[in-house]
Amino acid sequence: MASGNINRGSWRKSSRCGGSTTCVEVAALPGGVIGARDSARDGGPELSFSATAWSSFVSEVKRGRFDLTGDAGTR
Repeated sequence: MASGNINRGSWRKSSRCGGSTTCVEVAALPGGVIGARDSARDGGPELSFSATAWSSFVSEVKRGRFDLTGDAGTR
């Protein structure tokens, strides 16, 4: 869902981007919303998540749930 707050956050990229423009940026937005967007499209579009949903997503990423391996889609 679009939050409409796209310019009201301090957007940051992962340190793993290495200066690439093909990264995802995230920001803490007003109202406790976490925004995510494509760094190559400064200004939009944006996805927004509750802090709880974002935290769950990040935890699953760290666990490797979304890793693209030979068994992708079987987890």
